[in-house]
Amino acid sequence: MRLKADLTLFAVAFIWGTAFITQGIAGRYHIAYLFNGVCFILAALILIPFIPHRLRIKNEQWKWMLIAGGVLFIATAMQQVGIFYTKVANAGFLTSLYVVFTPFLLWIGFHERSHWLDVMAVTMAVVGAFFLSTAGKLVLEKGDALEATGSIFWALHFVILGKFAAKFESISFASGQFFISGFLNLLIGLVVENLHMLTPLPVLGAILYRATLSVGLGYTLQVWGQKHTPPTDAALILGLEAVFAAAAGWVALGQVLLPIQIMGCVIIFSAVMLSQAKGWGKIELEDQ
Repeated sequence: MRLKADLTLFAVAFIWGTAFITQGIAGRYHIAYLFNGVCFILAALILIPFIPHRLRIKNEQWKWMLIAGGVLFIATAMQQVGIFYTKVANAGFLTSLYVVFTPFLLWIGFHERSHWLDVMAVTMAVVGAFFLSTAGKLVLEKGDALEATGSIFWALHFVILGKFAAKFESISFASGQFFISGFLNLLIGLVVENLHMLTPLPVLGAILYRATLSVGLGYTLQVWGQKHTPPTDAALILGLEAVFAAAAGWVALGQVLLPIQIMGCVIIFSAVMLSQAKGWGKIELEDQ
């Protein structure tokens, strides 16, 4: 089951990476809250028919869906607004810092010490993300503080899913947190943005693509995958999103990757493989 969960999270990283262009489209139109809000609410509605029939949602699940949705709202809002005021390269690197904050939050909240392989893997992943996103040159921008702070909330979201959401049915939990995140984004968007900002055809296409794949499918699979994969390992695997985003830009948009960026990809992949090394023996025993 652990191997299946890891492969599921690998697929999520691929979905998120290839769908990252949708956030770039919204960023060009300077739309954040309404974009996030419509995407998440649409994804929540899409999932409703797939929730098991006659499922009774307990009060504890409502509580954690509310908390997870609130944290997801803060993380997505900071990331999307931050893109307005910084380079996409900076946003990619600073968001990836969640791989550092995830084990740190586990240590603070649950007194869990990281395996030494995890410490090495996290360090490698951050170095790889730095090379890949910035080509070794980070010039600080006005929106970088938002991206860095948002990465803390991404890490907190990983911890919540790994420690609490694992106890509940995955699709109903995903739909619930999507609705909360979407509602909060939409509430602010209706105050600070204009609905006509959603009308350009590229934005509508980005909403449909992100709602169905990046949010609807990706985040739902994340909820299921983190039932069986520890939060630190999940953060490292999902960090491959940056690699897939770069690969998608290279294939679809003809963007050139410098040698130092290719090296960053290799380092991130190596970090993920290193983090999995400590569990290979357990997986073999489970399969026997």
